[in-house]
Formats: sequence, structure tokens, C-alpha cells
Amino acid sequence: MPPSNIPQHVAIIMDGNGRWAKQHGLPRIEGHRRGAEAVKRCLKAAQDYGVTHLTLYAFSVENWSRPKDEVDALMDLLDRFLQDQLPELLKRKIRLRVIGRYHELPDNIQARLREAEAATRDFDQHTLGLALNYGSRTEVVDAARSIAEAAQAGTLQLDQLDYDTFRQHLYTTDMPDPDLVIRTSGESRLSNFLLLQSAYAEIYLSPVLWPAFDEAEFKNALTAYAARERRYGKTAEQLIH
Repeated sequence: MPPSNIPQHVAIIMDGNGRWAKQHGLPRIEGHRRGAEAVKRCLKAAQDYGVTHLTLYAFSVENWSRPKDEVDALMDLLDRFLQDQLPELLKRKIRLRVIGRYHELPDNIQARLREAEAATRDFDQHTLGLALNYGSRTEVVDAARSIAEAAQAGTLQLDQLDYDTFRQHLYTTDMPDPDLVIRTSGESRLSNFLLLQSAYAEIYLSPVLWPAFDEAEFKNALTAYAARERRYGKTAEQLIH
């Protein structure tokens, strides 16, 4: 696949852990454990294919409404994943970038995230974005609050506000917008994920449940992306000229 046809930023809504576990007669948390293995496969595939930014929807602001034992198990799984994967991120020179209100996560998770971000911050070729306690609507509210504070402090003139300025107040300010959004498990919704940033992203709906997602399905998504013509609101004739 020519490098020019590879998306710079791929964002993934990882869905289907619970259904995979049910299909295999296993508890839901086992689906999440197998999903963590799929993350490792996907991260390797992304780097191998030349994708520079990979952002994964790991835990949404709505996920707190799940049963407490499941949330606690997810936090434990995240803690172990971060501990196990930091040496791999360092070895492969991948920067970890967390988006979302992760100051509301358990203290041990916050400490683990800060450690990993600090240890990898100087890597500039590949980035793993983790959306934790993330919601696009929450992000917009936080950005609006930040803009209001800047305007009140006199560091931002509201009559000069445009999207480029607004974007600087989003969680993803130092990341490119996604070129490709993948949703697994056959569902066809964005689930409050990177709604502004994905305004012109291509969307690939995979029928594969997340724990079964592998390099072959990741390549299928990249192949589908490469076959599309991105117009950004222009006509085909305008793109030619």
C-alpha cells in the first residue's frame, strides 16, 4: 500500500468485548482482557503500516454507569496494561497521549498515566492516544470554559475566535484530526467520540468484535480507506484542478 494512501491518524471505537465473552460462555471481564490483547496487536499493526497516530476509545464518561464491579475490574485491567506496556512503548519509541478528564480516574491510574506520559513525551514519530473518561460533548464544554477564562483574562479576543483557535482548547490540540475512524462489532454510531475532530474523517464499520480484531482486519480498514476519495466538501472536478 503506497505511503500516500496510509491515514496519518486512525481512531478506533473498540466495541464488542461483552458480546464476544457471551458468545464464548465467558464472564464480561474476560472479554475486556481479550480486548486488551487486541490493543497490543492493533498498536503493532499501526506502527508497521506507518500510521503515526492511533487513538483508542478506552473508557467513556458514560461508562461510569456500568456495574461497579465491572468498572473496578476495568480500572485494574487498565492499571496492569499500562504497567506491562510501558517498556514496550519505550522500546518502540511510541508516545502515550491521554485525552479526557483523567484527573477524575482513581489515583493509582492517574499516577501510572503521568509516569507513562512523562517517560514517552519526547518520542515524535508515533503516538498512542488513549481516550479515558472521555466524551466529545464534555470536551466541548471544557474547551468553551477554557476560552471563556482566556477571554476574561484578556488573552483571547472573542471577535477573533475561529475554529483554529477553538481547536487549541480541545484535548487533542497537539494531535492531527483523525483521517479514519474504525468502529468494531458491526455497530454504526460514533458514541460521543471525537465528534468535532472527525468532521471529515472516513468511517469504516467492521463486523468483527473487538477481542477478535487483528492485523488482517486492520489492513482491511486501511485498504477501504485507500480506495476512497476525500473531498472535504469539494466536487471531484475541483479536486482534479
